[in-house]
Amino acid sequence: MLEVDGVVAGYGEITALKGVSLTVNAGEITAVLGANGAGKSTLLKTISGLIRPRSGRVLFEGARIDRLKPFRIARMGIVHCPEGRRLFANLTVLENLEMGAYARREAGAVRKDIEHVTSIFPTLRLRRRQKAGTLSGGEQQMLALARALMARPRLLLLDEPSLGLAPILIEEIFRTLPRIRDDGVTILIVEQNAHMALEIAERGYVLETGEISLSGEAQRLREDERIVSAYLGG
Repeated sequence: MLEVDGVVAGYGEITALKGVSLTVNAGEITAVLGANGAGKSTLLKTISGLIRPRSGRVLFEGARIDRLKPFRIARMGIVHCPEGRRLFANLTVLENLEMGAYARREAGAVRKDIEHVTSIFPTLRLRRRQKAGTLSGGEQQMLALARALMARPRLLLLDEPSLGLAPILIEEIFRTLPRIRDDGVTILIVEQNAHMALEIAERGYVLETGEISLSGEAQRLREDERIVSAYLGG
């Protein structure tokens, strides 16, 4: 579904990605692991068009997208759920969900999707009229993910969903991701929590200082002594 081919990207004089290549297969969860500053968020921003690569290509279903505007990439079905949630704090939970569907016009289908995403995250149904800024950190992450789903993504780019959450909430968030995949959404997740990410992913990549250092099936990466030592506490 997605191919990142030799991408070099960064900010000003800083090069954050140094020739990164990876693929994401349709119907799978692909995880990109790495420490802070490895280039994970830059990778997702480059795919979603927020950053234009200096060289290399990004292809979605064989079509090159790295020169498209972000809104055009989003309309192709690539939806970016950013680090830090980026909710509309003064809007209610329901209004945030409606904002996720801003480019859609079929009101009936939008209402059905609100019911669907709140069935995935029942807490949000109880908080429909509550302002997003008053939610707990875990509830805000659920809302950010649900809002992204309201855009009906074909490929979901998920940036550090575990950031700042208690372990029990991290487990709750990660339990939902295979269900979302089974609903037909391909997922590319970047994460520091290697244990949780590799538990749900089919394939994985390790990004270190802007370069891919390891890749392969998630099960094999879980057993790789380099991964165990660096990320799994071995």
